[in-house]
Amino acid sequence: MHNIGLNRKWFFPFNLQWIIMRTSRFQLIFWAYLTALGFFTLTRLGLLLISWSDAQVSAGSLLEIFTTGLIFDSGCFSYALIVPTLYLWLCPQKLWTHKLNRGWVRLSLFITLYVGCFIAVAEYLFWDEFSVRFNFISIDYLIYRREVTDNIMESYPVVLLFAGMFVVAMLIFYLLRRPLKRTLLAQESFSRRSLVAGVLLCLPVLSYVLLGQPLRQISKNVYQNELASNGPYQFVAAFRNNELDYQQFYATLPPRQASELLRLNVAEPNSAYIGDDLFDIKREVNNPGPEKHLNIVLIMVESLSSDFLGYFGNQDGLTPVLDGLIDKSLFFTNFYATGTRTTRGLEAVTLSIPPTPGRSIVKRIGRETNQWSLGNVLDQKGYQSYFVYGGRSYFENMNAFFGGNGYQLVDQSSVPSGQVEFANAWGMSDGDLYNQALQVADRAALRKQPFFMHLMTTSNHRPYTYPDGKIDIPSGSGRKGAVKYTDYAIGEFLRQARAKPWFKETLFVILADHQAGSAGKSALPIERYHIPLWIYAPEQIQPGKIDTLASQIDLPPTLLGLLNMSYESVFFGKDIRRLPPQDGRAFIANYQNLGLFNGRQMAILEPRKIIREQSGLAQGLVDEKSVSKDDPLVRSDISYYQGAAAVFKQHLNAWSKVN
Repeated sequence: MHNIGLNRKWFFPFNLQWIIMRTSRFQLIFWAYLTALGFFTLTRLGLLLISWSDAQVSAGSLLEIFTTGLIFDSGCFSYALIVPTLYLWLCPQKLWTHKLNRGWVRLSLFITLYVGCFIAVAEYLFWDEFSVRFNFISIDYLIYRREVTDNIMESYPVVLLFAGMFVVAMLIFYLLRRPLKRTLLAQESFSRRSLVAGVLLCLPVLSYVLLGQPLRQISKNVYQNELASNGPYQFVAAFRNNELDYQQFYATLPPRQASELLRLNVAEPNSAYIGDDLFDIKREVNNPGPEKHLNIVLIMVESLSSDFLGYFGNQDGLTPVLDGLIDKSLFFTNFYATGTRTTRGLEAVTLSIPPTPGRSIVKRIGRETNQWSLGNVLDQKGYQSYFVYGGRSYFENMNAFFGGNGYQLVDQSSVPSGQVEFANAWGMSDGDLYNQALQVADRAALRKQPFFMHLMTTSNHRPYTYPDGKIDIPSGSGRKGAVKYTDYAIGEFLRQARAKPWFKETLFVILADHQAGSAGKSALPIERYHIPLWIYAPEQIQPGKIDTLASQIDLPPTLLGLLNMSYESVFFGKDIRRLPPQDGRAFIANYQNLGLFNGRQMAILEPRKIIREQSGLAQGLVDEKSVSKDDPLVRSDISYYQGAAAVFKQHLNAWSKVN
């Protein structure tokens, strides 16, 4: 019996006696695990409390959230312990008890605690902005450190936050001082260390095999799924899911069926296909009448939600200029963004392609250029195309994307500092941006060359700062002030443009890149994609309202149609003016879910070949159910997104291939 007891203790080092005796250096792992769980649990609880009404939790869902969260937290910790475990295992006993090692371990522990505090705060700030755990956006923010760091410095009390994190880390470090001291004096043989290390190093392997994104899908409520997740785990997952292969992860139709249905869906009465290859949608579009080589100024406004407008019911009076333009413009009341990020809006308006799963084409470095773009089409018609950005165009890879697709670049870095009245973390103010646009237009007009300018604003973005004295809301007060300032700046731009000789020959197009918020109770909350669209040209276009359902990919063919331009097209979008109201549809997506909305229902494609359909949307309801590929809306949804993935992957929309 005595020998059996010794063997049991040797083979099961994690029994209660081993823990209580605290004789192993691996006790550091045990205490670190408890501390990490404390950080993760408190973070999850805090995020739950600030999202309580949206999460709609019950006793059962609370248990599921925290149980699933514990699993992901443990999985995250299992990866994090790999390096510490190797060090605890391989560090010789003589070195382990040396004072230099003791100092090093104490310092490492404190740094770990401080990093834990930092992650908790970062998760809160990220959730406050996007209502999700870390995802692709957090990767972008890490890459573009300057913009993000400046933004954080201007938006939050950074010194106070860092001081608070230091105090909390010191407090936890103080509470761990006694077990840490005993651990640093532990005497432990290499054989025993090898056994414990072997067990611990098996844990990340188990996590890799057993954990995956499907496990976090515990509810139809997106908030609950996000709360059940682990922030650092999701951060790493974002690296792994940069781009999803459509054929592998999504529902498909036989290629010939998908191709034929796609060609049927994108065809218009005034177009004719050129070829008959699989997923080849190249066609001649014939817009009758003499071509109009009018200038185009396309203003894409950061986060201009439709519900900021008085027209859609806002009572705060934030957009007097834009509301006043509605009756003077061709105004599209039923228009939708394709995504929730600026790059998705840029992609849709420039390339007229549905959002393919993963990150935007704008960000797919090495494959973002030589696309069939609106700029290339207009340049072929004798235009000079420009992309004018309030910030630095290397951000989000805009410089490579637009520079490689027919546009000349004008951004903050190319503007003399004396011409910038105000700038913040994201770039120069909208007023400064419009001043640069006026200069570009004046120079182009002197050359008697029609111009196309795609402007991207930045002022309606946290930290919501802008020049003082322009509106009656102090700079930095919040989103409402930023919206009112961007409205004011548009008004000033149009006022100055009216005095220019080129004004009467110019179309002014105003729309949002996406809504101000993307979070909702479902995976694709349709109300969070609704944006306004104006086409203003008092000397050229009869004002009116168009209620046909459409989305950002429809803007390029609509503009070319207004100009009576015939052209070769690889666009997925249609001229909204020619689109029968009953045929209206909108493409909306996030990084993984791909939706097709027909005004009443929405078909949604998800990874693992899941297909869902939401109904009751016209009544503001969301009745979601699983459906099969036999559903006509689902088949159209598949044909569009399967086709878009094939067109991009096979370079069927490469500019050189159609010229």
